Amino acid sequence: MVDCTYLELIELSDPFDISRALEGASKERLSPEVSKFEIHSEFSPAGDQEYAIGELVSQLENLQERCVLLGVTGSGKTFAMAHIIERLNIPTLIISHNKTLARQLHQEMAGLFPNNGVEYFVSHYDYYQPEAYMPKRDLYIDKELSINEKIEQERFATVASLVSRPDCIIVSSVSCIYGLNAPETFLKHHCRTFVGQTIEPMDLVRELIALQYRRTNSALERGDVRLRGENLDVWMPSRDDPMRIRFGFEGVEHIQICDPVSWEVHEELEEAWIHPKAFFMTSPERFEEALEAIETELDGQVATLKSENKEIEAHRLEQRTRYDMEMLNEIGYCTSVENYSMHFDGRTTGERPHCLLDFFAASAKQFHGDPTKYLVIMDESHVTLPQVGGMYAGDRSRKLNLIEHGFRLPSAADNRPLKIREFQSLIPQMVYVSATPGERELLHLCELTNQEIPLGLQHMRGGGGVEEPVLAKKHAEAESMYNMLQMIDGIPRMEIRPTGLLDPMIEVRGTEGQIADLLSEINIRIKKGERTLVTVLTIKFAEEVAAYLNKMGTKAHHLHSEIDTIERTEIINALRIGHIDVIVGINLLREGLDIPEVSLV
Repeated sequence: MVDCTYLELIELSDPFDISRALEGASKERLSPEVSKFEIHSEFSPAGDQEYAIGELVSQLENLQERCVLLGVTGSGKTFAMAHIIERLNIPTLIISHNKTLARQLHQEMAGLFPNNGVEYFVSHYDYYQPEAYMPKRDLYIDKELSINEKIEQERFATVASLVSRPDCIIVSSVSCIYGLNAPETFLKHHCRTFVGQTIEPMDLVRELIALQYRRTNSALERGDVRLRGENLDVWMPSRDDPMRIRFGFEGVEHIQICDPVSWEVHEELEEAWIHPKAFFMTSPERFEEALEAIETELDGQVATLKSENKEIEAHRLEQRTRYDMEMLNEIGYCTSVENYSMHFDGRTTGERPHCLLDFFAASAKQFHGDPTKYLVIMDESHVTLPQVGGMYAGDRSRKLNLIEHGFRLPSAADNRPLKIREFQSLIPQMVYVSATPGERELLHLCELTNQEIPLGLQHMRGGGGVEEPVLAKKHAEAESMYNMLQMIDGIPRMEIRPTGLLDPMIEVRGTEGQIADLLSEINIRIKKGERTLVTVLTIKFAEEVAAYLNKMGTKAHHLHSEIDTIERTEIINALRIGHIDVIVGINLLREGLDIPEVSLV
């Protein structure tokens, strides 16, 4: 018999093993051959769609790592994406650069795949002010945030779907590159119950409390568990409705999904997999080792700061970290606990955090036998790829200021998003989708398909934003984007719209009398039962223009980044169904929004 320490067991365990979460589940339902992606639509591919779909599927089946889809606005790129997913029949992540477009994509995919797992994964903050320090002003800004419960629920639903079914489409913002527990760690803590299970109600309650559920005797909320007689009610954070487990003399007799108000039964289940209340879970052993590691790092960093004659910074760091450790010891939590994630995860300095991509690898391994058998589609890649690349640098710059001035330990820098190199290395196959593909995507395609690299791309970073460029600046004889697109092979193009519509006329008008002119144009559209989008430069100006239009009798609403995620979707839906006629917005209206009712921008 071999004795293993806890750390050795962690090293021996597979972070992508989710098989234990599926013990006893219906094997037929878990087969990709049974739970297939299936599009429900009265339309078939038209225009250039069929050629583009066939070409991309062929490239991906031949294991091409990066592909580019060029599709003009209105050519049906989302519909083409759906057909690619259906034909490949593998888990797919669609990354968008903003929450509004991501929500629209999620709604469209959910409509096309009603019987498959289509989920939405974005930042769950309505408002987030990160912790920061400005040395020039000696100003410390504490973290402030507001969490949206609905989006938190959708994030849980995303993870629950990935670990329990083979047919998942996740629509995400760049939130997918930020840290989560490893899939195996998350799934090590779960509870499975089934009809016929011999278990006492109190034993099941204890298991749920160990998963951080809160016991209550009053109104049930998400994350609560309530035992009344033979009925055990539990509301998982990922579900719209609570679950009622009914006990008899022999154990569990019924598992029911119920209405949260009337407790009317919606659905009867044979089994239920109950996930933890929180994303981040750790064992008592790992918790104690993490506290020891934090103390060791604290002693070393305080000594370093004192050796540099930074007595104030050393005192500040020791005071703040000791307070956090006391909170962790007493209640198991402290403000900004994420800054100690490296220790709680058991990672080494510089090691990347686990993220949503690891759940895709775990799902692909479990259901398809290969951790690389999943697809990533990057929508509006000319905007999204630079955004992914910039996340790490912005986060690190802020963290280094905090570390240098004694507000945080050096390990806080390892609570971070993925670097662009890590992101690109994790993804087995990706399709860049855009009406105007960027230079990075085109260069990446040329590199992977061994094509001659045009001069106009040699000043860009290679490998999708990873490698140093060949030239320091753009070549004097660089080709135009149009000519480069003619030179590069293997780019399927969707230039003919299925609707047959041509590009709209573009007019340039003077600024004199522009508001009166705008109002007259809007009124023409209203008489025709059509809608209008107005774009301006600033948030304040958007609100002022919307207020003026309302004052003039036009139903208008502003739309910008200070409006929370759910409300943005409601405003766009209100425009579509005619409750409002005009949306006044800033740059978030620039990319990808598909609103057929709009006839004037």
